[in-house]
Amino acid sequence: MMKLPLLKRPRFDFWFFVKAVVILAMLFFLVYPFSTLITRSFFSKKAAGVTLDNYATFFSKKYYLDALKNTLLITFASSFTCLLVGAPMAYLMTRYNIFGKNVIYVCIILALMSPPFIGAYSWILLFGRAGFITRLFAGIGVRTPTIYGPGGIILVFTLHLFPYVYLYVAGALGSIDSSLEEAGENLGSSKLRRLFTVTLPVVMPSLLAGTVMVFMTALADFGTPMLLGEGKTRVLPVLVYDAYMSEIGGNANMASALSVIVVMFSLSVLLLQKFYVARKNYAMTALRPPKVVELHGWKRFLVTLPVALVAFLGLLPQLTVVVSSFIQTDFTGFIGGFTLDNYQKILSRLATNITNTYYFSAVAIVFIVIFGMLISYILVRKRGKVASIMDLLVMFPYVIPGSVLGVCLIVAFNRKPIILTGTAAIMIISYVVRKLPYTVRSGSAFLYQMDASVEEASISLGVSPMKTFFKVVARLMLPGILSGAILSWITCINELSSSIMLYSGRTSTIAVAIYQEVMRMSDGTAAALASILTLTTVASLMIFLRFSKGKVSVI
Repeated sequence: MMKLPLLKRPRFDFWFFVKAVVILAMLFFLVYPFSTLITRSFFSKKAAGVTLDNYATFFSKKYYLDALKNTLLITFASSFTCLLVGAPMAYLMTRYNIFGKNVIYVCIILALMSPPFIGAYSWILLFGRAGFITRLFAGIGVRTPTIYGPGGIILVFTLHLFPYVYLYVAGALGSIDSSLEEAGENLGSSKLRRLFTVTLPVVMPSLLAGTVMVFMTALADFGTPMLLGEGKTRVLPVLVYDAYMSEIGGNANMASALSVIVVMFSLSVLLLQKFYVARKNYAMTALRPPKVVELHGWKRFLVTLPVALVAFLGLLPQLTVVVSSFIQTDFTGFIGGFTLDNYQKILSRLATNITNTYYFSAVAIVFIVIFGMLISYILVRKRGKVASIMDLLVMFPYVIPGSVLGVCLIVAFNRKPIILTGTAAIMIISYVVRKLPYTVRSGSAFLYQMDASVEEASISLGVSPMKTFFKVVARLMLPGILSGAILSWITCINELSSSIMLYSGRTSTIAVAIYQEVMRMSDGTAAALASILTLTTVASLMIFLRFSKGKVSVI
């Protein structure tokens, strides 16, 4: 009897089983919940069998159409304002010798890493009806503009999300070939004309990528419009929350339909961006990166001033909550005077929330690191149809808002044989699914820079592919994986959108507690909790910068 060719055996090697486990896990915890969500959206309490009643209700009632209008207004306006702020900052930071460039860069990253709902809360402390600045100006008879409503939401999103545009555009501007601009100069183009006819078209993919990131993040955010909308400026993620909470005793069909609509909008914008970029060729040699223009005296000061001002405003929310956490409060709000009572209260009353936050995030990070390393390797070294499918599944959570993922997991795992709602497991699963792309992205970037001959040499010496991966490749990948894991950690501890949907009394987190304390007007304890998140974020970011050494982007 002839033996089977040895070449067929690798189909069932270590990486075959890794691919199988990853695909099955993503199908079970992402595809199945989302397909269940879609299925639920076609059923209604008002009609028997399959129906479009939920969608008909959405597109026929003013209540829902107003929410859709508010959502589109806020997301598109925030994307535009972030573009107006982030792109000029990127140009100034990459082309001129700005004072304190490294400090400003850290401030920009901190603005991005802080959760937007803390920014919303901070601006309420400053410009709310009883805010510090509001009362200060009221004392001299000046009425400040309201922070509530669409304008306030757009302001918070702008100051929180402009770093997306900045980081994408700064990376592109730093690698553009200066000969392109020099060619325009030789043809007699002015500096301003070269900027709009040469530089901006070349970096257009980065501009669009950063703007789309802003759009999807603003579309997915729950906390900011909930705090600043005051129930009047409703947006789709808030409606998802309200619809689910109002139907918690029965089904969540309307919440499912709303969730599908949110995902369709997010996915449409992403596909439009990819379609536009794919139509044109943006390739260049980038052999001669542009030189930094050395300014001196008042010119350097004038260039630095707007950049430093925006970076300070982006960092202001974190500074505000830290200072506020040490101010005495009573039932009327802040009354002045230094105190540690706010921290004593949260340690005695909300210690479980603090413990849960770090415990859930730590467990999630273990899974994220393991899966992130394996998936990154498959995407870079084991390319093929399976790797392409895996890449699509892993990156799909970028399109799903946290509140929608929460509803997905609830409708999928709220019945037998698997009931996970109200448990720590469902919280950890949501963190892993939503935050895994950060680690996969950074791990893949590191692998692209690694020479494959290192692992090939190990295998040629008789070491199995599995041992080679864990003893050689994994160790070399560690800096990139840890960088992505730290970013995943930061977003896990700050996660509100999915946590607010999935938590129970025993599984509440710091982010949920901050939201609840703000709703109860407990400003002191909310500020203390927010300060804990802020300080943890700062420490984690410092570790990220230490490990990445500028080699891995934060996005």
